[in-house]
Amino acid sequence: MREMRKIRRMAADILNCGENRIWIDSSRLEQVIGVISREEVKRLIKDGVIRKRPEKGISRYRIRLKKLKKKKGRRRGPGSRKGPRYDEKELWVRRVRAQRRFIRMLKERKIIDRRTYRRLYLLIKGGVFRDVAHIKNYIKEHKLARRI
Repeated sequence: MREMRKIRRMAADILNCGENRIWIDSSRLEQVIGVISREEVKRLIKDGVIRKRPEKGISRYRIRLKKLKKKKGRRRGPGSRKGPRYDEKELWVRRVRAQRRFIRMLKERKIIDRRTYRRLYLLIKGGVFRDVAHIKNYIKEHKLARRI
């Protein structure tokens, strides 16, 4: 078996592939065992006793199927997506700007005074309010508005 390993290694070198891809005809093993030189291995290759097995490819069948399904609009649900649904900072900036705009408008219309405005501003900065409606409720509950 040791000499078979040597022959397999020589054949792999000649055929420019890995040892596992070398096929040796099992019906003509005694012919192969007597081989010593590279020339003899080359002769066996020419005779078809030793052959190079085809490369094993990776099937693209499943990938093609997936592509077709995606083309149809399948496999695109929330479970298939990577990364955040939306940028958290962008949401924060939008929410805070809307809230600040609202309290600025209240101050300009003299619905709330300077002190109340400042207090609400800092609460907004602290992330106390969910949205503008929440601020309205807060103002009503704490009776901070001069008039409504």
